Amino acid sequence: MPVLAVLSVAQFLIALDYSIIYIALPSVGADLHLEPALAQWVISAYAVLFAGFLIVGGRLTDRVGPKRLFIAAIVAFGLASAVGGLAGDGTVLLAARGAQGLAAAMLQPAVLGLIGTTFPPGPARGRAVAVWGSVGASGLAAGAILGGLLTTASWRLTFMINVPLTLLCALGAALWVGSAVDAGHSRRVPMLASVLGTTTVLTLVLALTLGSTEGWGAGSTLGCLVLALALLAGFLRNETVSSTVLIERGLRGIRSLRVGAAATALYMASVGSEFYLLTVLVQSVDGYSPLRAGWAFLPLAVLVTVGSTTAGRAVRRFSPATVLACGFAIATVGLLWLSLTLHGSSYAADLLPGLLLSGLGHGMIYTSMFIIGTHDVPTSQQGTSGALLTTSQYLSGAITIAVLTLVLGRAPDHAGVRSAFLVTTGAAALGFLLALAEGRSLSRRGASASAETEPADH
Repeated sequence: MPVLAVLSVAQFLIALDYSIIYIALPSVGADLHLEPALAQWVISAYAVLFAGFLIVGGRLTDRVGPKRLFIAAIVAFGLASAVGGLAGDGTVLLAARGAQGLAAAMLQPAVLGLIGTTFPPGPARGRAVAVWGSVGASGLAAGAILGGLLTTASWRLTFMINVPLTLLCALGAALWVGSAVDAGHSRRVPMLASVLGTTTVLTLVLALTLGSTEGWGAGSTLGCLVLALALLAGFLRNETVSSTVLIERGLRGIRSLRVGAAATALYMASVGSEFYLLTVLVQSVDGYSPLRAGWAFLPLAVLVTVGSTTAGRAVRRFSPATVLACGFAIATVGLLWLSLTLHGSSYAADLLPGLLLSGLGHGMIYTSMFIIGTHDVPTSQQGTSGALLTTSQYLSGAITIAVLTLVLGRAPDHAGVRSAFLVTTGAAALGFLLALAEGRSLSRRGASASAETEPADH
């Protein structure tokens, strides 16, 4: 179906842009003379803006209609990509990455909205979601290879490849997506809440960056920390008294959503940041070429897809909490393996086992954490809860990258990379404990419910 093809290409683009930039990052830093602490903003600028305005994108989808927002967002993404590819200095590039993140925050809810309005509930929508998800997973794997191939010629091509894809998507949406799906709603957009939340995280990440370069006692570092606390206080007050909040009050007391948000945060603090650390290890420390680094990433990307498929089948037999615990356990072992063997000279014997294990765990976590997070959420609020989970995921990712950059230091070496991998290992272990606790809680609630419905003896 043409509409599904357009939406799948858009999702492929979002997934591709996530993994392709990691391979290009060392080349970008070298060409534009970016220090490691500043280069991590190529990732963080996208992640924070994407996460911070995702819920705004969801509300705008309701308000203006998914077709209009899809076309506007995909064109904006293409323009931002073109600016990034032509950037002559770091400031322009970081602005372009932020614009990409903002466009993606509008694009993803529009894609999900078009799936919901184009395909009726039941098998048709299930097949559409399955195709959409599979294409997204393939984009992650393709990014690893394309990143290596394109960066070999020029890192700028990793941005420019988005331009023709965005034009095809915009043209396809204009031709094939019916205007009948644009029946919007008048829900208010939480712009102030999103701005406060986003600037809080941006300021905190900036404080971590300045702490690593200027020192923790520097006035600029302390000023950013104070400003971050003030912005956080403003955000929390707005969520308390405003009629237009970021996190709807009815969602705050849902345990499964809170657990899911914690799981997505720990996912990004562990295997979700593995691509960044591997880039530092194989390119900056071990001296791999971009193409060789792309091939080194491929087993990890493929196993992420395998793990996601495995989890989808496993949750039919076991509880999502059990699958999540297994995913975090496997990821913990894989990340620990990498931290202990990264000095080795053999890729196959030293790195590959850890990549396979962490990749498998990565895919299992990714699928099960969203199932848990949306389990007890009413149908009418599924979209908002999904946006909240993704928001937690990417905000955690931005903060984690800043922390890992701090651990790595200005001149990363094997010792620094080992310490950073141990940080991610600890986060995966915390995720395992969280999943175990959720599993026990579900068992207790199930036993309590059974006892309440069991007939009394007479």
